[in-house]
Amino acid sequence: MAAERRATGGAALRERVTEAITEAAFAELAESGYERMSMEAVARRAGVGKAALYRRWASKQEMLAELVREAVKGALPPTPDTGALRTDLREFLGTIRSQLTNPVVRGIGPGLLAQSRHTSALADVIHTGVAAPRRAVARTMLQAAIDRGELPALLDQELAADLLMAPLGFRLLITEGDSGDAYLDRLAHVIEAALKAAAR
Repeated sequence: MAAERRATGGAALRERVTEAITEAAFAELAESGYERMSMEAVARRAGVGKAALYRRWASKQEMLAELVREAVKGALPPTPDTGALRTDLREFLGTIRSQLTNPVVRGIGPGLLAQSRHTSALADVIHTGVAAPRRAVARTMLQAAIDRGELPALLDQELAADLLMAPLGFRLLITEGDSGDAYLDRLAHVIEAALKAAAR
């Protein structure tokens, strides 16, 4: 099998610069917050000139929207397929926990969520790049449970997706509470019961 081709020359340089900018932007956002973050500060932290940023993006809003979109592109959780709702739920919650406890996500997530209420570009990327794909995985998992007869066909899948996503996200990004295995086991049990109750 042929070895994977790597970028060389100018392409490799652009790739390294983009990686440096991405790392610097997320670090600056976590450290300074969105309001105090500036393109100039990101450029200094990345070790590049301001022109390297402004050639790519017209504003920090545009820069962050693209960097977040690229960062989450390959991080879609796999659809659990254990053959039972409870274990599917537990596997899904474990994957979401792993993603939300990533140091970068914990550092910038709350700030991005807050700013998205005022910045349409960030709101769009959080909705289309982060929330929507994960809700789609949740709906696929729920439909499998319906097909197995574990949940009724009339289940409100949008409400069900809320039940799958919201509690753990709030706990990790807002209250920073415990999310150990015992907690996830209990949460999977409670969500399963809630799904069955909501479908009545």
